Amino acid sequence: MTSRERVLTAFAHEPPDRVPRWCGASVEFWHKAKRELHLDDEALRVRLGDDFRRVLAEYAGPTFPLRHEDATGRTVFGVERHGMGYGQPLSHPLAGASLADVHAYPWPEADWMDVSGIRPAAEAWGGKYAILGGDWSPFWHDAIDLMGMETLSLKMYDEPEFVDALMRHLVDYYAAVSERIFDAAGAAIDVFFLGNDFGGQAGPLLGPDLFERFLLPHLRRLIDLGHAYGLKTQLHCCGAIGPLIPMMIDAGLDALHAVQPDCHGMDLRRLKEEFGERIVFNGAIDSRGVLIAGTPDTVRAATREVLGIMMPGGGYVAGASHDTILEETPVENVLAMFDAVQEFGAY
Repeated sequence: MTSRERVLTAFAHEPPDRVPRWCGASVEFWHKAKRELHLDDEALRVRLGDDFRRVLAEYAGPTFPLRHEDATGRTVFGVERHGMGYGQPLSHPLAGASLADVHAYPWPEADWMDVSGIRPAAEAWGGKYAILGGDWSPFWHDAIDLMGMETLSLKMYDEPEFVDALMRHLVDYYAAVSERIFDAAGAAIDVFFLGNDFGGQAGPLLGPDLFERFLLPHLRRLIDLGHAYGLKTQLHCCGAIGPLIPMMIDAGLDALHAVQPDCHGMDLRRLKEEFGERIVFNGAIDSRGVLIAGTPDTVRAATREVLGIMMPGGGYVAGASHDTILEETPVENVLAMFDAVQEFGAY
């Protein structure tokens, strides 16, 4: 099978020739791995056996001057951030806003994203790999940035119409961007990949009732958008989200990434037994306790154990339980994980 055929077979909940492999890595880890292994980007993907490739739109909108001297970046929604990686917001622009202020806020335009390179980039892979596309669409994170977590939570009880309007503006933008991407790419994309972290270590960040009321309709809207273009949909969602999974399945989600087994209620055997026939699980090999803290031998053993649980019947993609493998992860442990998938992941 080609990588694309392998992935789409797994997404159909049928056994492919072997378990597909997924590698999401931080920029820092990726540079380290290339340096240690003396490989370029594509050679490293091939060495790890990654069955996916990703295409992204490029920001081509207006340039805004940073207002805070400590700011290291600015989101498209005007939130300035500081710190490592994505950083943390320096302020919450809509923390004290009224409903009228939300509607009057200077929301971004979808045509700020340049989609002209999407189709050529996807077609350059020659149909060999499963292509991920669409906007990441982290509307939950953006709402927290704009409001602050505490204020946003209180608004759900005190002014639900305010939260509805905020989410609608955010998702209006993301849906419009992804629609432009899908129109430009034609049939060159296979999976609409989006991300929102709805869970913490001990449980969901919102209870099922609030999740269903305020977030699920917008997640469903994006899922429906992907399906309207004939795409599979995959959500990256960290944390202990077990109580939310049935609602995600009912909303039509095809795959869930990255499945953290060290979080409360995320026992892999239970997840596979209860949901494995209705949703694809992508990840599940513990990034913290296994990949960072282990040795190649313990990584190999743990990977083999996870495969024994998750791969029967298809519907599984093997990879780390974090969306981006962190810099402190030993390269030899990542190689051991993917080599073990190759060795023990045949159907």
